[in-house]
Amino acid sequence: MTAPRSRPRVGLFATCLVDLFRPNVGFSAAKLIEDAGCEVHVPMAQTCCGQPAYNSGDRKDTRALAIQVIELFEGYDYVVAPSGSCAAMLKHHYPEVFKGDVKWEERCRRFSDKVFELVSFLTDVMFVPKVDAAFQGSVTYHDSCSGLRELGVQKQPRSLLATVEGLELKEMAGSDVCCGFGGTFCVKYSDISGTIVSKKTANIMETGADMLLAGDMGCLMNMAGKLKREGSTVEVRHVAEVLAGMTDAKPIAGSAK
Repeated sequence: MTAPRSRPRVGLFATCLVDLFRPNVGFSAAKLIEDAGCEVHVPMAQTCCGQPAYNSGDRKDTRALAIQVIELFEGYDYVVAPSGSCAAMLKHHYPEVFKGDVKWEERCRRFSDKVFELVSFLTDVMFVPKVDAAFQGSVTYHDSCSGLRELGVQKQPRSLLATVEGLELKEMAGSDVCCGFGGTFCVKYSDISGTIVSKKTANIMETGADMLLAGDMGCLMNMAGKLKREGSTVEVRHVAEVLAGMTDAKPIAGSAK
């Protein structure tokens, strides 16, 4: 008699911004993954994925951080991140870091093959058809660049949002256009970033939606800050919070400066 197969073991890569600024996203992600029939593990020693160092050309620190992440997470069946940018770093850019490395290239490939963005994991791997959540109001959705262009995340969040009881999705113009964050881009080119996010918030406001959703904390904090400075009352949340029905926490506030 064959023993029943255990639930898939998922290592949740929480990301720096979730850990430091929005723990509720991590709790929401864990709930969604567990509801999908998986066993969730959150290695306490996890740190940054190395993306800021990688984007700045610092390959030495990127490599050191990548090795730590791989060693911590490679034993799980899947590695899931509630962030398109971090997931893309682990899935697509780690192999670039270790290309040609006799010791690490294949080991990295095996790791990267099982990395997924949260909502993509739910719909494309676990085939979750719907969520058990309710939200009375309207939302609009921003397609963050990394999730959209590097991982193909676009239809997945919308398919699950369509199953949230009471929720109305109001698509904004240019939902797939950058919000101006871009990690260190918003620091190096603040004037350009400011112009881009101003156009984005105008599109958000034109929808008349009560809430803005996205799958990346960097983008959300950037847009939330601009909306706050403009005096907008639009709430800002990570899509996982709505899908998990965990919207009791205060909305993402962004910066008042």
